[in-house]
Amino acid sequence: MTGLGPGEGATSGPPLARTTLDRAAHRRTDPEWIAQAWLRSRVVVLDSTADGRALVRGDPPHLVLVAPDDLPHPPDRQPGPIFLGVEPDGVPVFAVDAALPTVSGARAVNLRDVGHLLDDRDADILTTAVALTNWHLRHGFSSTTGEPTEPDEAGWSRVDPAGGRAWPRTDPAMIVLVHDGVAGPQGRCLLGNNAAWPTQRGRLRFSCLAGFVEPGESAEAAVVREVREEVGVAVDDIRYAGSQAWPFPGSLMLGFLARADPTEPVRVDPTEIAAARWFTRTEIAAALADDPVDAGDGRRVTLPMASSIAHFLIEHWLTRPV
Repeated sequence: MTGLGPGEGATSGPPLARTTLDRAAHRRTDPEWIAQAWLRSRVVVLDSTADGRALVRGDPPHLVLVAPDDLPHPPDRQPGPIFLGVEPDGVPVFAVDAALPTVSGARAVNLRDVGHLLDDRDADILTTAVALTNWHLRHGFSSTTGEPTEPDEAGWSRVDPAGGRAWPRTDPAMIVLVHDGVAGPQGRCLLGNNAAWPTQRGRLRFSCLAGFVEPGESAEAAVVREVREEVGVAVDDIRYAGSQAWPFPGSLMLGFLARADPTEPVRVDPTEIAAARWFTRTEIAAALADDPVDAGDGRRVTLPMASSIAHFLIEHWLTRPV
């Protein structure tokens, strides 16, 4: 495997890979400091009962953060205030899972919808808040004893009655843009439609191939295995392109590009992939511009949402020489 050189790619990195907060991890175990920090903090409110939505204003959108006193009532949902870190101006930032407050001119959005439109600071805050909130929602009980757990360390761990502690985890998954190594408009990439995706009338969504890294397996080995399993194609020249959190509910997506022979038959595993085909750069550019591209059955091709690393990989390949 080789890495991508500096300056290669359509953008500086995947859209949800940007960070500006000082996470100040040493403060998480200092309850007195956390209590004082809460009083002078900025707070992002997420509503887990409404698909993890938060408030934004403007176009492009900017995340709405409020003061603790501006919350309609004290946060009463677990895990309570989660300490996300400290901004460059020294102000602490917290997240709470609660009903969204009423803020003039604000609208409720999901990270999937606006992650790519937010600036670095807001993307960092919202991605981290969603990831931690989703982790708490899924870990209310100990995996070893079955006992209920309580949040601790300012939202960065959970503890059972015997003192057993669990920390947030993310599941590593690989995602790969398979291409033919050919330069120019007729160079091709191989995309698939996941069998689990909901049907869209008149449209068929294609994306990069992806899968979880299995125990005892490297990310590169997972690329080879998943592509072979899903579409029956062998890949080589595997290149790492970047990573980003995908907190739905808790994955770390490791992005790659890999080369394959387009004359090799594509044989999909129907339990995983409903359809797969090669697309030229010309077709991908048209689809990204929302121009009609036939999926092969009369339906129109759509591509991944702009906040996803799949979209980043497709754009990255589109603008590279090969």
